[in-house]
Amino acid sequence: MATITLEAEVRTDLGKGASRRLRRLESKVPAVLYGGDKEPQSIHLMHKNVTKALETESIYSSVFDLKVNGKVERVILKDLQRHPYKPIVLHMDLQRVSAKDVLVKLIPLHFLNQDDCVGVKEGGMVNHSMMQVEVRCQAQHLPEYIEIDLLNMNIGDVIHLSNLELPKGVALATSPGDAAHDHPVVSIHLPKLVEEVEDVVEEEGLEATEGDGDAEGVSESAEHKEHHDHDKHEDDKSE
Repeated sequence: MATITLEAEVRTDLGKGASRRLRRLESKVPAVLYGGDKEPQSIHLMHKNVTKALETESIYSSVFDLKVNGKVERVILKDLQRHPYKPIVLHMDLQRVSAKDVLVKLIPLHFLNQDDCVGVKEGGMVNHSMMQVEVRCQAQHLPEYIEIDLLNMNIGDVIHLSNLELPKGVALATSPGDAAHDHPVVSIHLPKLVEEVEDVVEEEGLEATEGDGDAEGVSESAEHKEHHDHDKHEDDKSE
């Protein structure tokens, strides 16, 4: 499990103007820390440290340490605002959590053995219908990611939400107990071009079969005509 620690300082200069000055002049990210049995707290973090931490996938789905003026808080990233086109983080919302707090979070899916699975070796392609799932669990059980092994999947196989092997203490936020909620997660299928070619070959095969039947009919008619002409010729001779 990746270990993430961010350092922050309490800020007393509040307001939009103060936040703009933090970002522009000091390269800092204004943020709010809330939750637990404490009052919300306005803080700021160094922008370079935030952007580096955001390169780690687990920061979006796991509990990590936040040092505020040297005191450690256990938090989750609740919200993140980015500049629409510049690589700048504008604001962060961080929530305090305890080990037994029940959380609902989106967790990324990691797909194992994609290139080595049976279906891919037979010419199939992996189709990801989901890249993350929403789970419910205590903070102490929150996984960084959920693994799905595709090794034994064949062409036409589908893994649904109900087929996922979840870590201990973790449940899907919405139960896939009925078919309406048991959505597909990943499947193996033939490439579209191959499917189209197979359809064309099948159609041509049917047409060829039907054509052979017509040819036999023509041949049979011609044979009947030949007998008819021969009989007519014999009748003319007899006359």
